[in-house]
Amino acid sequence: MANAIQITIRLIHRARLAESLTIAWMAVELIVALWAGIAARSVALTTFGIDSAIELFTATVVLRQLMLHTERATDEELDRRERQASRLVGWSLYGLIVYIVASSVWSLASGSKPASSSLGITLAIAALAVMPVLWVWRLALAERLDSPALRGDAACSVVCIYMSAVLLVGLLANRFLGWWWADPLAGLAMIWWIRDEAREALEAAGTGRRDDCSDD
Repeated sequence: MANAIQITIRLIHRARLAESLTIAWMAVELIVALWAGIAARSVALTTFGIDSAIELFTATVVLRQLMLHTERATDEELDRRERQASRLVGWSLYGLIVYIVASSVWSLASGSKPASSSLGITLAIAALAVMPVLWVWRLALAERLDSPALRGDAACSVVCIYMSAVLLVGLLANRFLGWWWADPLAGLAMIWWIRDEAREALEAAGTGRRDDCSDD
């Protein structure tokens, strides 16, 4: 029992580190994307920056939950905190869906054609290098800790990876081919996957921690 507790404590410390690094990177994405997006009048870059703000929020929520996770906490306290974190993560993912729809429809309807942005291209490439590492790391920790909140936050990283790829393709297509419409269409295609992750997080908020044996 003592050994199991020590393992859990080490996993929680690693999860805290993973969330802290995620928060730091999301802050970089937020600042750079909004700065470059405004300078280039780019809907895609601005959307990416706001997506980073949502992910910054969800990572902060989950980090707070992990910081409150102590040896002295009762199972009831941990369950309550897990439910609260899962609920906030779920609604944040739904908020992301709303923003993707709104920004994509606006972009397509207005025919907005952003200027070329070398800074935006660099940011997208960097995000594609950093976010997969943070995603795999946090997903593995979520599975070992059986944490729906951490699992849902890891899903935000997948969204960021996808949006980074979309952003990069969109910026390159805009620079070399003039295909300004590729970005919003690809963003809309991701909504179904994000919806499933948001629903799972809210279900976890209602039922508590996931139990692989609950189907028995």
